[in-house]
Amino acid sequence: MSDRKVRLGIAGLGRAFSFMIPTFRGDPRIEIVAGFDPREEARDRFVQDFGGRAHDTMESLCADDAVDAVYIASPHQFHAPQVSIAAARGKHALVEKPMALELDQCRAMIDAADRAGVHLVVGHSHSFDAPILKTRQLIESGVHGRLRMITAMNFTDFLYRPRRPEELDTRQGGGAVYNQAPHQVEMIRLIGGGLLSSVRATTGVWDPARPTEGAYNALLTFENGVSATMTYSGYAHFDSDEFCNWIAESGLPKDPAKYGATRAALSASSDLAQETALKNAKNYGGSDYADASAAGGRQHQQFGLLIASCDRADLRPFPDGVRIYGDAAQDFVPLPPPSVPRSEVMDELVAAVLHDVAPLHSGAWSMATMEVCLALLQSSREGREISLRHQVGLPRELAAHG
Repeated sequence: MSDRKVRLGIAGLGRAFSFMIPTFRGDPRIEIVAGFDPREEARDRFVQDFGGRAHDTMESLCADDAVDAVYIASPHQFHAPQVSIAAARGKHALVEKPMALELDQCRAMIDAADRAGVHLVVGHSHSFDAPILKTRQLIESGVHGRLRMITAMNFTDFLYRPRRPEELDTRQGGGAVYNQAPHQVEMIRLIGGGLLSSVRATTGVWDPARPTEGAYNALLTFENGVSATMTYSGYAHFDSDEFCNWIAESGLPKDPAKYGATRAALSASSDLAQETALKNAKNYGGSDYADASAAGGRQHQQFGLLIASCDRADLRPFPDGVRIYGDAAQDFVPLPPPSVPRSEVMDELVAAVLHDVAPLHSGAWSMATMEVCLALLQSSREGREISLRHQVGLPRELAAHG
């Protein structure tokens, strides 16, 4: 076994990067060697924490000979141009979701990677989570009959976490559809085989002070007739972590007694400038930044209630395994807790960079996800069902994945 590591450069030392730090620190296959951010305080903190080189431009980061691949965790509007910069310098790219804001941008990212002969991986989405992958494997086993229907539902405080102004503007990639729907869409597509045919949806913009989509309902239909319902609300009322034994999305235990804390913290901000300052303070390098790398009691991550209904059982992923509700009895398939959070993302990146293995969460897979998200917005706006044209199926080897 090779002891070579993936030497990773970070583009965007913000919130998304901070969520990945426990993964990067815990995975011996990854070495953080360089980072880019326009904020001096973030670059200073990066050098202090990782000892790597700090760059003040994307071009400089990608010209760094020590970098094998770039993790692009910058705001959404920068994903497409930054992938092109990385690919032009021969760097593989791991890009945060959403892949991009338009399908033309997604196609340009795929083409740039193909021309350069590098791999493009898009994530993290919760379709990487081990319980979701195990659910798909159970379906592919055929033991429980054909998959017939998928139900997904998540209620969170998403819309009331501190935001920059563009994060409350749908045209700039703000709101629940661009930021949260990719998680549910990818879980549903992975469990259902990938090939959706149409979307019918409604969205909710219910708070004038936060004028972007905070909720949606959607009916998704697969080419083989399987249907899926998908519900999301980020309005900070009901919390569906209750359905997951109070394990939070991160996989860490959650205190239900802290109900309302997100709205309460936000109420201290009198305007968007103060809210942006509050978010920046919590970001990597900010005065209130907290490193969660050493947090204990971690289980697998989750994204709300999901039930896959087959002929002879309903399958429901939990943070610690998959529960099977059969004709006459229940069963539970346990999964050991992750030694490294989000290690499945690193599995795909390492296999792509070091072994030239095409990733499941490729550019084509993620472009198909963005087609669904954009169709969700269009369907709500136009009040009609939207047909899909860019869907891709799962690779045959997925049953052995993970």
